[in-house]
Amino acid sequence: MRILFFGDIVGKPGRLVLRKRLPSLREEHRADLVIANGENASGGIGLSGDTMRELFSAGIDILTSGNHIWKHKEMYNLLNNEPRLIRPANYPQGAPGSGLVIFEPKHGSKVAIMNLLGRTFMDNIDCPFKKVDELLASIPDDVRIRIIDFHAEATSEKKALSFYVDGRVSTVIGTHTHVQTADAMILEKGTGYLTDAGMCGVEESCLGMEPKVIIERFITGLPQRFKVAKGAAHINGLFMNINDETGLCSDIKLIRE
Repeated sequence: MRILFFGDIVGKPGRLVLRKRLPSLREEHRADLVIANGENASGGIGLSGDTMRELFSAGIDILTSGNHIWKHKEMYNLLNNEPRLIRPANYPQGAPGSGLVIFEPKHGSKVAIMNLLGRTFMDNIDCPFKKVDELLASIPDDVRIRIIDFHAEATSEKKALSFYVDGRVSTVIGTHTHVQTADAMILEKGTGYLTDAGMCGVEESCLGMEPKVIIERFITGLPQRFKVAKGAAHINGLFMNINDETGLCSDIKLIRE
């Protein structure tokens, strides 16, 4: 199976550039499935219902998220009712929504997509290592293709989880830092890995936000209202080819344009 994954979509610039380029990228890579992290797609922080529907209409099949998914209260209900939108699975029991979806594309095998949140420099929630074991145990054996979006700050935590699940999942893709890393690889037992997919947004910025506001926060230490940066937007993500029979990654390549 041929899969496209796009890093954090940041605000309107990220949405527009992805909407413009997605049809040709999907055709170019002959992609069977498109996944994107949408937790910052509305105003740079959070996701609204209207934005979610806009992204699905643009051709994204599954939206993953992260710690900012809770910003807009309407998402609590949508997480319970829209299976194509998932949130990190290791929030405590009772949180709205699910961190796992099994999706069947029009062409190709069923795919399990999982979302996890790191704990290093992040919220003190349930252990992602224990949670991934629970998720994998719940997936039917015939669903061989298994993708993880690990929304985490620390490279060491992302690396550790990838080695922990090597051979048990198809690919571990890091999100959250908005900076694409150059370490796309296939691990010893066949799991694809990338520390961070980057972002879809204005790269001449501070992680998609206006630099002036961020600089002011660093200098003064005072809270500031972030603003989505203006300017030319770019796309960051990756392409992966997964063996339908083994569920292991045979090819992984960066997308940066």
